[in-house]
Formats: sequence, C-alpha cells, structure tokens
Amino acid sequence: MAEGENSVNGLELSKEWLEATDIRGELLRYLREQVPQIFCVKTEPSPQEEEELMQSRLLHPLECFLFGEDPLEGLEKLKQGSTSSQLCGRVFKEGETVYSCRDCAIDPTCVMCMDCFQDSVHKSHRYKMHASSGGGFCDCGDVEAWKIGPCCSKHDPGAATSMVTEECLLEPELYERAEKLFRELLHYVTDFLVWEESLELPAELQPRNKDSAHYCVLYNDEHHSYDHVIYTLQRSVNCNEAEAQTHTTLIDKEGRRAVKRGTLRSCQQAKDLIRSNSEHISLQPLRVEILHAAVMAHQTFALRLGSWFQKIIGFSVGFRQAFCQVALETNPDSDWPCLISRLMLHDARMFKGARKIVHELIFCSMLMETEFKRLFALEFTKHFKQLQKDFINDDHERSISITALSVQIFTVPTLARQLIEEANVIKVIVDTVMELLREHLDIHNRFFFLGYNGDKFSRIQVIFHDLRYILISKPTMWTEDLRTQFIEGFKVFLGLLQSMQGMEEVKRQFGQHIAVEPEWEPGFSLQIQLRHILAMFQDWCFSDDQILLLAFKECRRALMQCSNQPFQRDASDYYMCKHILHVRPYKVSQQPISIHLPISRLLAGLYVLLCRTGAIERLDDIDSLDPSLLAEHPLRCVVLAAQVSADMWRRNGLSLVSQVYYYQDVKCRDEMYDKDILMLQIAASKMDPNHFLMLILLRFELFDYFNGSCLSKDQDELMQWNRLTEEMLYLIIVIVGERYVPGISHVTKEDVTMREVIHLLCIEPMAHSSLVKGLPENQCDETGLETVITKVATFKKPGVSGHGLYEVKKERLVEFNPFFYHYSRSQHSKAEESQKKRRIQESNDKALRPPVPPAFCPAFSSIVRLLCSDIIIHILRSVLQKAAEDRATHWTEAMIQRALHLIGQALLEEKIQLEDCSVEEVTFDFSLKARKIGSDHGKSVFILLSKIKAVPSLEAQKDMVKWVLQMFEIVKCLREKSSPSASMSTETTRPEESSQDKEKAERKRKAEAAKLHRQKIMAQMSAMQKVFIESNKMLYDNMPESGTQGELVPAIESSAMEQMELCVAVGPHRGSTPAEREVLTCILCQEEQEVAAQAQAMVLTACVQRSTVLTQCRGKILTNREDGTGTSYPLFMSPELAVGTHTGSCGHVMHATCWQKYFEAVQNTTRNRLHAELIIDLENGEYLCPLCKSLCNTVIPLVPLEPLMFDYENAEIIGQHLTLPRWIQILSARIKGLKSVTQDNEASSAHGDTGLCGEGQPDFRSILSYGVQEPRKFSDSMTEMLVVCATTVHRVGLQTVPNELCPLVPIMAWNTCAFTIQAIENILQVEDKPLFGSLQNRQHAGLKAIVQFSAAQRLKSSQAVIQRHLAEMLGVLLPAMSRKNSPSVLEVDFFHLLVGLVLSIPSLYQEEAVDLEPSAVSSAYNHLHILHLVTMAHMLQILLSSTDFVAVMGGEETEEARAAAELCSTVSHHTGRLIPDVSGSAVAERVKRGLEPFLRCAALFFNSLTGVHPPEELSSAAVSSQARMEGLCSYLALPSNVFQLFQEHRDSVAPLLRRWCVSPAVTKALNGKMQTARYPRKRNRLIDLPEDYSALLNQASHFQCPKSTDDERKRPTLCLFCGAMLCSQSSCCLSQLDGEDVGACTAHAATCGAGVGMFLRIRECEIILMASRTRGSTYPAPYLDDYGETDPRLGRGNPLHLCPERYKKLNQLWRQHCILEEIARSLEVVNVMFAFEWQML
Repeated sequence: MAEGENSVNGLELSKEWLEATDIRGELLRYLREQVPQIFCVKTEPSPQEEEELMQSRLLHPLECFLFGEDPLEGLEKLKQGSTSSQLCGRVFKEGETVYSCRDCAIDPTCVMCMDCFQDSVHKSHRYKMHASSGGGFCDCGDVEAWKIGPCCSKHDPGAATSMVTEECLLEPELYERAEKLFRELLHYVTDFLVWEESLELPAELQPRNKDSAHYCVLYNDEHHSYDHVIYTLQRSVNCNEAEAQTHTTLIDKEGRRAVKRGTLRSCQQAKDLIRSNSEHISLQPLRVEILHAAVMAHQTFALRLGSWFQKIIGFSVGFRQAFCQVALETNPDSDWPCLISRLMLHDARMFKGARKIVHELIFCSMLMETEFKRLFALEFTKHFKQLQKDFINDDHERSISITALSVQIFTVPTLARQLIEEANVIKVIVDTVMELLREHLDIHNRFFFLGYNGDKFSRIQVIFHDLRYILISKPTMWTEDLRTQFIEGFKVFLGLLQSMQGMEEVKRQFGQHIAVEPEWEPGFSLQIQLRHILAMFQDWCFSDDQILLLAFKECRRALMQCSNQPFQRDASDYYMCKHILHVRPYKVSQQPISIHLPISRLLAGLYVLLCRTGAIERLDDIDSLDPSLLAEHPLRCVVLAAQVSADMWRRNGLSLVSQVYYYQDVKCRDEMYDKDILMLQIAASKMDPNHFLMLILLRFELFDYFNGSCLSKDQDELMQWNRLTEEMLYLIIVIVGERYVPGISHVTKEDVTMREVIHLLCIEPMAHSSLVKGLPENQCDETGLETVITKVATFKKPGVSGHGLYEVKKERLVEFNPFFYHYSRSQHSKAEESQKKRRIQESNDKALRPPVPPAFCPAFSSIVRLLCSDIIIHILRSVLQKAAEDRATHWTEAMIQRALHLIGQALLEEKIQLEDCSVEEVTFDFSLKARKIGSDHGKSVFILLSKIKAVPSLEAQKDMVKWVLQMFEIVKCLREKSSPSASMSTETTRPEESSQDKEKAERKRKAEAAKLHRQKIMAQMSAMQKVFIESNKMLYDNMPESGTQGELVPAIESSAMEQMELCVAVGPHRGSTPAEREVLTCILCQEEQEVAAQAQAMVLTACVQRSTVLTQCRGKILTNREDGTGTSYPLFMSPELAVGTHTGSCGHVMHATCWQKYFEAVQNTTRNRLHAELIIDLENGEYLCPLCKSLCNTVIPLVPLEPLMFDYENAEIIGQHLTLPRWIQILSARIKGLKSVTQDNEASSAHGDTGLCGEGQPDFRSILSYGVQEPRKFSDSMTEMLVVCATTVHRVGLQTVPNELCPLVPIMAWNTCAFTIQAIENILQVEDKPLFGSLQNRQHAGLKAIVQFSAAQRLKSSQAVIQRHLAEMLGVLLPAMSRKNSPSVLEVDFFHLLVGLVLSIPSLYQEEAVDLEPSAVSSAYNHLHILHLVTMAHMLQILLSSTDFVAVMGGEETEEARAAAELCSTVSHHTGRLIPDVSGSAVAERVKRGLEPFLRCAALFFNSLTGVHPPEELSSAAVSSQARMEGLCSYLALPSNVFQLFQEHRDSVAPLLRRWCVSPAVTKALNGKMQTARYPRKRNRLIDLPEDYSALLNQASHFQCPKSTDDERKRPTLCLFCGAMLCSQSSCCLSQLDGEDVGACTAHAATCGAGVGMFLRIRECEIILMASRTRGSTYPAPYLDDYGETDPRLGRGNPLHLCPERYKKLNQLWRQHCILEEIARSLEVVNVMFAFEWQML
C-alpha cells in the first residue's frame, strides 16, 4: 500500500470515528479486523514487516484522529507552542551508572543520569556513583530532591519556575480528542494486559471467522536456569541448540516467548512435554500456556500501544495531562478501580515485558506531574497491602515489580507528609508488615521464626525500606493533622516492637550441648532493618516537643504492657556494707532471657531527647517510674554478653555467640548495646548509687562472692568469677565514663564521631574504607567522617601498591581510653599494645591513664556518685586485696587493670570538682574513703595499692599504680590547699625526671656511636660490593670458591687499565673473553656446582610466550606460511614485528636432573588438585618455579662462555687478505660448493657474480684457510636440555605440535633470542636507563643464557638445514644468492637477520669427515663483515622508509653530512625518486636516530655472545646522546660516522646498493602501494586513560554493542593495548575460535595480544588479565579515590582519578611480559573453588 493511500485512509477513518456516536465500538471493530491480520499470522513472524503494517494500518489512523489532520503537520504545530520539560525523567536500565551528590541530595535515593550529572554543579562536589539496579529515574529538575542545583544546564528553565502544569497548553478540541482516544485505547491495553482467558476474546473483539491457530507460550521464571530451559526446549519442541538458546534469551528478556505454533492439540502435546521434561530437572515445572493466535495478536498490539503512548506523551505536557486524567479517573457506575490501579493490581501476574511497559508508562506520565503524582501516590498507598502481598508470592526480582515505584513517591518530602496526613501511610506500611509476619507470632504475641522461609522473609524486609523512605526527611512545620496521624502510626509501630520485645528467648544449657541451633538470623535481620527507622522516629519526635512527650508516654505504656521475662519470685532484702536493697531475684544463668528489647531501648532514646529539649520538666509523672525496673532488662542483656564472654553459655552453640557479637557490632549497637548502656545511666542517675551497684552485683551473680559468703576451689568456677568481675568492673567504667552522647553531656554529633575515629586509629593506622566500616552510618548512609578526619588524623599517601592510611595526630592521643566501650576484645588488646609501644618509643611511662571526660548534663550529674559510694570502695578493696595476697587463681591482671582505671576515674573526678569549687562544697569524697575505710587492718584502697606495687606478676601495671598514687597526693594537696611541691610528688617526680634526663642523654650518646659504627660498616660494604659487581655479573645465588674472587679482581682491573681500547666486541680488535668460573647453587638440592659444558647441566627456569608488545601493526598476526619456493616468517621477521616469541626467566637455577624430578612430582600431585589446571597447563609443560612461584614452561640450559685470549697478530695478517669483497667471494664459493655436494642443483642467479668476485675465483675450501678449530663438546645432559628448550620455543612460537626434528627449530631459537633482546632494549629505552648495568639480575641472567643457548643450537641441528637457512638469509643482502621470493630490504627486520646470520655462519665450516668451526679470528671477521653489511642495509631501509626529515639548523657541512648527502643522491638515482631538497645533516640525523635501537640491540647481543665488557659510556645514565652513539659504534667496531661504511666498502657495496634499490617491493613502497615500518619504531605503551573515571563511565554509557539492537545492560570492556571497546560476557558477541565458542574479549586477545589480554571492565572498575582461554585473573584498576584506595565494582562509589604510578606499573607488567606470571601468582593465592569461564569473557 502506497504511503499516499495510507494517509488518505487514515484521515478518512479518523473522520468516521470522530463523527460516530459510539467511538469505542468503531475503534474496537476496526481493531478486531486489523490486529489478527497483522500479528501472529505466520509461524516465523518478521518483526520488520509487522512494524510497517502496524504503523500504516493501525497507528497512522490513530494519530490522524488525535491531531485531526496529518500527524506530521499537527506535530510541527505542537512543537512550536510547547516548552521543554524541566524534569529529565530518564528511566534507568539495570547496570547503568547513576550519580548522587553527598553535599546536595536530600537523601541517597536522589540520583542523576550520566548526561545530566556531567552538566550539573554537582560534578565538583562530593559525589557518589553506583550501578543502578534498574527501574529508577533521573531526578534532574526535581526541586525537592536537591538542596541546590536541582537542574543541569539542559533542563534548567532559565528561571526559578516550578513544573509547568497549566492545562491551556493544548487547544481544547485537541485535548478533548486526546482524552477520548486515550480513554478507549488505555481501556483496550488494560483489558488485554489483565486478560486471563487464553483461548477466548472479549465479546466485542470476537472475530467472525475463528482461526484454528494456537501458540504454545513459555513464560520466564526464576527457578530454572538457562541450561535447564535450553535442555527442555531441545527435547520438547524439536529445535536445535542455537534455536533453543535464542528462545531462552528472549524469554529471559521479554518474559515470554511462543515456542510453537500449530493446532490446539499439537500445542497441548508440546505443553505436556515441556512440563514433564522441566520437572525432571527442577521440582517445579516451567510455566507454559496455550494462547489462541487472536488473543496473542491483541496482547502483542496492546504492548506496542504502551510504547506508542510513551512516544505521544513525550510530544506535549498537554498529552501527558490528558493521559494521567484518563488513567486515574474512576467510573462511578462500576466497582472497578481506575485503570492504572487495575494494571498495578495485576502486575504480579503479568510477564516481564508487559510489566516493563506499564512501569515506563507510569514513569513518563504520572511521575512527571506534581498533582497527578500525588493522586497516583494515594492510589498506590490505597492498594499498598495487596501489592506487597502479590510481590511476596511473586518469583520475579523487585526491580521489575510495581512495588519498586515506592522509592519514587515516598521519598518526596511534601508527598510523604501528605500521605501521612491523608492516608496515614506509616500505619498502612506497618500493618502490612504485621499481616505478612502474623504466621510467625506465638501465643504471647511475640515473633518466633523457627522454620521460616528465607526468600519470603527477605521480601518482607524490603517493605521496611518504604518506611525509611517516608521518614527520610523530617518535617520543619507540624500541623495538627500531621501530629495526630504520626502518633497514630507511631502507636502501630510500637505494636510491631511489642512483638519483638523479648522474642527468641534463650535459656542456658546445662549438662549437654543444645540439639538444634535456634534461628537467630531473622530477629537480627529485623533489628538491622529497624535500626535507621528507630533513629528516624526519634529524629521526628525531637523536632516537636508535643510529639516527643506523646511518643514517650506511648512508649512507656507499651513497655508496661510487655510481659516478657517475668520475675518468678517475690522481692527480698539483700545486705552489703550496711546498705539494704529490696528487689526481686532473677538469675540470667538460670532463667529465660532475650537480647531483643526494642521498646526499652527506644524509651531510653526518647528520655535523653526529653532531657535535651528540657521537655522532661513537663512530664508530670516522671518520678512514678521505678528506675530499677527500667534498668532490669537492659542489665540482663549486658550480663548475658558478659556470661557468654566468660564461656558460661558454651553449650548453647554458635547461635548465641553470634547474637552477642551482633548486639555489640557496629551494624546494630546504636539501637542495642548503646541504648542499654544509656538506660543503665538513666537508672544510675535516678537510684541510690549503693543500691544501683548492689543490683549490678546481684545480676552479675557476684553478690555473694563480694560479700565473702561464697567460696569455691573449682578452677572453672573461679575462672568464671574472675571473668565476670572483669566484665562487671568494665561495665561500671562504661556507665561512669562514657558520656559522648548528646544529652548525657554537652557534646555534638561531630564530637562523638571524632572520638570514634581517634579510638579506631589508636588500634593501627587505617584506610578510609576501614574507618567507614568501623563507624555507624546514619539514615543517609553517611558516617560524618569527612567533616572530622582532618581534625584528628594526618593522611599518608599510598605508593605503587597498597592504599592511603590515616594516622592519629599526637595531640589527640590524650583522649585515648583503653576501655572504650565500642572496642571488641581483640581491638582492646591491639589498641592497648599499640599505645604502650608508642609511649615506650617516646620515652614515656607505660601508664594508660583514663582521659578527662566531658561533664555530665545536670540530669545525669548524679552518676558520678557511683565512684565514691561505699559499695565501690568495698569492691575495689576486695579486688586489690586478692592481688595483694597474690593467690594466683583468685585474681587476674585484667581485674587489677580495670580497678586501677576506676580509681583513676574517681580521682580525676574529685580533682576536677576540687579545682572548680571550694573544698566545703565538694561532696565527692573518694580519696578520703579510699584512705580511711579498712585502714585499721591495713586494707584501705590506698594501702593496698602500695602493696600491689611489689607483686612481681603486676610489673606491667607498675607505672599505672605509680600514677594513681601521685593522683592521690595531688587530690590530698588540693583538699589541704597546699602545693603539691611540698609533698611527696616532688620527691617522686623530680628525681625521676633527672634520672629520665640522664637516661635520655645516655641513649642519645649510644645512638650517635651506633650511627658512626653503621656508617663505617656501610662504607666497607659499599667498597666490597663494587668489587663484587665487577667480578661477578651474575649476582643471584653466585657462590665462587674462596679465593677466586680475590685473585680475579686485580687481574680484571689490571687488564682493563692496560687495554682500555679493547672494549670492542666485534672484529680483529675485539677484547678477550675473561676466564670466570661460575659456581651456582641449585635451589632444589642446595648443592653447588660449576657451570661447564661437559658437566651435568644446570638450567634456568624460563617461560616462552608469544608477544605483540613491539608490534607496529596491532591486530595482525603472522602465520607460518610455506610455499614451494621458500619461506617468509619465521625465517624472516617482518619489520612490523607483528608477533614475536619472548623467553623470560625468573633467574632461579636448578640441576637438570633436579628439575626433571620436580616436574614429574608436580605432574603427579597437580592432577589430584581441584581446579589445578586453571593455574598451570600440564599438557604444555607448565610448572611454577619452586622458589618464587613464577609461571614457567621450559628451562634454559646454562652454557658457559669459553674464555678467550685473542690473537691480535694473526688477526692483523688475516685482515690484510680477508677484506669484505674477498669475504663475499669466499662465502659465495663455499655456499655454491656445499649446494653441489648436497646435490641441491637449484638454479641460482649467477649473472651478478662477476661484479663481486673479480678475477681470482676462490675455491670451495678457501674459507677453511682463515682458521678453524674443533667445536665444543657438550655432556649428554646439556644436549638433552638444549633440545627440551628448543622444542618448547618452536612449539609455543609457532603454535604447533612438538617436533624436535622440524627444520624451523633452530630458526625459532634465533628468533626468540633476537625478540627477547629487542624487548629488553625497549624496556631500557622507555625507562630511560643505561644499556648495561641497569638490568635486573634475572633479566641479565636470562639474556646471557638465551644468547648462549641460541648459539649452541646449531651444534644440535642438521648442518645442511642450517646452511640452507644461512644461504636464504644471505639472499637478502647478497643478490647473487637471492631467490625469486627473497624479501627486499624493506620486508625484513635486520636485527633478527643479524642474529640468524651470526649464529648460523659457523655451519659453513662443517666438513664431511670432520666437525669444524671457525677459529676466534675467523669468527671475528665473520661478525664484522655481517654486521657491516646488515648495518648498511638497515641504513638504506631507514632512508627509504623516511619521509619526515627535520631540517637541522647549523653552520658548516660536516664530513658526516657530506657522506649522508652522497648516499642520499645515490639512492635517489637508483630508485628514480627525487628526494625533496633536504640537507645532508638532516638525513644524517634521521638515519642515526633510526639506527640507534638496532645498534643498542646488537651491543646487547654481542656482549652476551662474547662476554667483552662494554665501554663506560654505555653503563652510565649521565652521558650525552652523542657520546652514547660513539660508545655504541666503538663497541661494535663501526666508524663513529656510520656513513663512512659506504665509502670504505664503495666498490663492494655499490652493486649491492643498486640491486637493493631496484627491488619491486621498494618501488611499490615508494609509490605508496605498500605500508612500510618507520624508524625508529614507535615505542608501544598502553592506551592513554582519562584522568577522571567518570569520563570512562560516560564513554561506556554511550557504548552500543555492534551486534545487538536492544538496550539491555552490556558490560563495556576496554582493551588497554589498542583502545577497542568490547561487549564482554554477552551472548550477542560470541564468536568461534578454533571451533569453540568464545566471548568478545577472548577473540580480541587472540589477535591483539597473541592470546594475552589486559582489559578494563568499566562498570566494575577492575582490570582483567588474560593468558589463554582458560586462565585469567582480576587486578586492581589504576584508579584511586581521594583516600588512595581502589574501588572494585564501584562498591563505595567515591570519585576516582587515574594514578600515573600504578598505570606505569601496569605498563611495566606488560612490557616485561609478566602478565602470565601475575595471573599464575594470583590464582595460586586465591583458592579457586569454582572455575570461571574466562573464554566467555
């Protein structure tokens, strides 16, 4: 149908509908005909075709009706008159990054999307970022969500106007049409989304001819896994795995999928099969339904209409209001609720796709309009209970449940208050919870959770979030309605707390262990959920005195109604120290007790608030409360914790230990332990201090013990009494000393946080995250740490690893309290030890004095009377007397420590009072009682203190006793109004001070002497070290025999002095190889052995791996391709170094036999280990180094250097004959001769010979006349190890099967040698280190070993094969030997070629009958001529590939510049390319810069090959580049002006130069038809990362998966090698690699990193290291927050910034080829229980 016709039809239809009296009937008739013709017609529907038909036949006419004209024209008019919305309203997908501002957000649920945040003022504030769980929306533009900056720059209306709500935005006719259309269509959508009949349609939509087609539809559930569903489908509906996978993915995403189309009967069969097959796997069958095709069609269209509504609503505010009006209107003639309520109430029965549509529709309509949001909130609250019940029974996640919308409405402060006033939402929420938990109530109306359903219970807990949302911002203005409804809600909430008061009672087990551990987790889960809610209720009450008084009365009434833990006996009298306590007996150790007392604790909180506001005076019946009754239950809880600590409840199992742990833990203590202490302080302030202490003794079951009427010799019982005494004394310390609660003393919340932080840092320096974990969070998830941390601590920045640490400031240490009540036992002992150590370091005594506390508020000031009561004196005397008598089992040091602390507290209190008032006014008389009571018998506190000073086992408390006695003197002086100087204090302190001064002076003198001694030793060691380094390059494990070192050093030094000029490694002037014995220790058997060719082999652990670290063409991987005429890679390495073979070592040495035994043992033991294959691949010969656990896959035999005294006279004679042209002739003749000998009559291009050979043709054996010698002999062990190493290098480098006879084995050995040297040179250059002397020992040892191994390789291979390789390699340099496919000078890497030629040329000396190799002199000339030829070819390569000549400013032309210009013109002449007019000096500079890396590599190579020491210039960093270049040239026997080579060898090189230049490849490259490498090559590094992590998150949020069209959550992953953004762990991006399914990252790593990968998972903020398809590990990302910590998975969400040092370390990890090693180490450390499928990444 043509588009013109469509539009005409649409307009005509819309007119008909407009004129019709029954628009609903007309519309439904049209839909009845059209919908079944468009949807669900074919077995395999085409989504695109359906979309086009729906657009033209259905949506177009509807839009015509809506606008009354052509929709495009109508829309244009609408756009002109409309304004953009101030609200963003972006709905978040799961996993999307969202931002919250900690400074400006009203609560943590206020968030912005990435785009709005980047354009807002909050970017420079303290923000948090986290991944959304999906379903929320952006609050940008909502003025109630932010204190400042509610809008980003895009949504800022430019003026402070609120949301536009005028209805005049649309013309009245248009609004009316919209309302009519929306009403009918929304009815249609609602009817079909709630439609339950699967085979029938509503009467008005019944088609005339009913089709027989049906669908078997499979629905999503959370019980069955992906694999279950795939398995079931394959067996039930005859589909293959790929189809089943597609079905399953779509079912998971959309919530349902038609898996079969056919007759009713065939669909029924499929349904039965699916149910039975799925029941085999899981007890629950999959949900399957059969739908008639027409029902399916209408449901599909209803969903599409949902999306269409969203689009239309987005056009105009008027449309949005019309839609909201229709959605929320109720029909007075019907009992049904409004349409949106019908959809909400049916939410739990809808499938996932339908739910999403409905939720998004609500988001973009009602939640964007203030008034309609209020009406919607009322509807939501009205149905809240039913919606939550449905959610509890639903198996889908909350993020796709309608109940998740509560966060959008309950968190709006004005809305929350309106809902409390109009719908009493607090009562609604609490009633819902109570109804859902009713099944868990026992006969006493208390909760009892035995046999609870964990999943259901966790869903019920979620409802508490809604209560938190309602209470999150307290009102600033209270209305009468708000007061009434709030108190009403508070009463209902108290009802919930009453059911918790006394729940889960426990009783101490005697005799035998408890049989079944009780369910304790649900009770504490409730407590954790209520923690913030209780605090918020108290905050609300605190904001209004009237509410506070009412709440307190209600709470007290509720407490009186509770009947838990009743007394079982009548009150009786208890006597102690002439005091009588009348109280009812109760024993915690014998009667039931509960740790849950929320009402008692809430009452304590409200009481303190009453004291703070002063409203307590208006509480008329405050004195009617019996303080002992108030204290009763909290005291029992504290005693229970003490008895558990004393191991009295061991038989009650772990459940009770866990409860006590959480009772005092940071998660719960705010509303549990802290409130119990508060209630005890309230009781202490109200009761007689002696009675209060007697009550404590009674409940601790220590009353008889302290009364002296309880004696026992049972060790267990004595230990329990001791432990309980410690805990009882500790409780008194806490009640008297813990005043940091606003209302108890005049402190602020900031002071409280400061004190918590000081005490945490007194344990040890801590990271920011550890501090946050140790501090309680408020309802906004804030700890208040940032506001106080700078006042109490200093920050130490982290290094390359670890994290930043805070250390407490010294001046704050006076506030340290060793008995801080939030310390656990382990924290207490750690803090005490740490502070004592610190005091010793500072030369102070070890006494940890009690800090001076803030003064109590008047209401609590009477608590201090506890410290001077008769009972406390009695307790202290009893404790001290036991120690003075020193009866070991009757006292503990901890008891004395606590007693001393209490005495110290009392004396401090007395001192403060005496200083503030006159002696007559002070009633606090502790010091008088302590001196007087018991003094007649020598048993007063004061006398006993003097006695315990002498007890040997109290040596640690000596300083504390001394301080306490001093305090007694100070207080005595204050009472007597005399100065302490007149009394004993002077005698004790002065001499002590003078003795301290003497001690300090003595210590200082000793320190100075020690320092001088150290310096002297260091100087000696330094001198020895220098000597040792000179004589022993292999520092690790190197143990020369005694005397050797001493003899060798002067010899080396003298030779160096005499022959300074012999720092030359190549040619007739080369230096000698010094004779050095190398004695090494095997790390396995610890035996020493000298490294020798004939001895048993010593081997070095090594790891061979393919590498792309140096590649110039990332992503291109070379393959070993052979054709009939010759080879390219691996014989010739391309100049791009696309992939190389790197061999690295950790530098640890073993005997070959020891290694073989170790490797066999590893194979045997590892096979039995769980998931060991994840760490090492046994099949490929991998193992971990026995010493350092580095990953290895071979060993390199240590081949010793042959000592050599070079014959310079002979060299000079030979040099006169063996010039370069002569050498070339001899070489050509030898190679030709060898070819004829081996019957290889391959035609070689001989026409170039005459130009080289001249007249006197050398014969086949001329080469031998310049010096030969016998080759080295190796032991069998050495030979075997050479083969082992070479085979591994060949197998790994070419990814082929092991084959030691393959002709490519020697080539791969040379290649790995060359590539490893290039990698080392790259590291040194990047790190700007000198070429020699700066390598790590392991790198130095590995380099030397790999070069010697590669050199020895030719002795173990077929000489004919090596000769053939040599001839082919020479073909690049000498056209006379080239073949048809010999590469041009632009197509090879010349360093690889140099290594290959140098190491293979000795094979030419091989004779049939006798093994020969070139003499030292012959080798020197071979090396010289090869190096000169290769250097010249490389210079030409650099010149031909250079285009960017930089003009060098300078004076006269130098010799070098003239030579460069001459070479340049020659090359121009041969190539026919006119080089632009550049100066010779520019050419010289360019070529030298390009040549330097090659020369550096050559120097490293010849140094390891010959052992000749390099010149000083190459070992020093402080040398100019010019001097470095000259040093390189002299070491390699090259002229310092390298262009002289072309002039020295002009006759020989001129024809070569011409032939090199006219190669077809060179012509192609010069014409731009072939890419060539540029020199010096680019030094690779990891990609540049942005400084701010949010920039990466922004990049990830805009990432579109290239293979997927949906907008589902993706895991964007960044390759750090090349910067490619990949979609990891997603089925959409799976690809095939060697016939196996792999994820995008694995596939990418195969080409980008030769199997090795380093990826940054952006949303998780972690690095993934990959070594192969089966192995990988995570690694901290190089991003740190302001506190120097990484944030894996963005758990904390603080702003992150790039740490350059850590990124540099990652660069080093990659450049040094340590990724495999790092993975193996991390896998070894982390015990892997479940294998992660790395290949799916």
